[in-house]
Amino acid sequence: MNFDIKWNKENYQKFLEYLDSLKDIEYKNFHAKLTKEDDLIGVKTPKLKSIAKDISKYNYQGFFKANTHKTYEERTIHGLVIGYLRNYDDTVFYLDRFFKYIDNWATCDLMCANLKIFKRNLDKGFIYINDLLSSNDGWKIRVALVLLNNYYVNDKYIDKLFDIADNVSCEQYYVKMSVAWLISTCYVKYQDKTYNYLLNNKLDDWIFNKTIQKIKESKRVGEKEKQELSLLKR
Repeated sequence: MNFDIKWNKENYQKFLEYLDSLKDIEYKNFHAKLTKEDDLIGVKTPKLKSIAKDISKYNYQGFFKANTHKTYEERTIHGLVIGYLRNYDDTVFYLDRFFKYIDNWATCDLMCANLKIFKRNLDKGFIYINDLLSSNDGWKIRVALVLLNNYYVNDKYIDKLFDIADNVSCEQYYVKMSVAWLISTCYVKYQDKTYNYLLNNKLDDWIFNKTIQKIKESKRVGEKEKQELSLLKR
């Protein structure tokens, strides 16, 4: 489909018909179980990324306005398009307006993996991420933590990540999982430093034990280390 178009109701309907032509029922059923979404068309992720990249080259603002957000694919493509924008301020502007459409971990995490502009704007991005962490919206907090996981596990920020993990108070499942995921990534990249953190931290027991579990699931962690970690389980 050609995306160099005027986004009106007629052309958006053609876009929906195009998405429907790409559906894979087996994939739809599989992905629905993972995401707990019941409004999937069934378009595979690589195709969603390709579509989003093409849309971002043209009138993406028109696409955002025309988008009905009624299906998982529509919402996810919207999020992915934001990740292809080349200007940081534009990215944050449209990201702020997209949060209300995030309702599952897949849309959230796929979008975050595409927000590579944060890697080129670490300092400004970190200020923005801290604003998200202060929100009462669990999905904003999840986005913040996944962005940290993707782009901030490095020498400059590693200690700040431990402090952030200690102070996340949201009880939502997908937020707590993202804390565990973040610390498990820290362990893979900074084993000694993260192990010392695990010996002295403020994580609740659920997050702590889930962190240990996720570290042990990594193929990049040796059996000896996994046994040592098992002894820490609360």
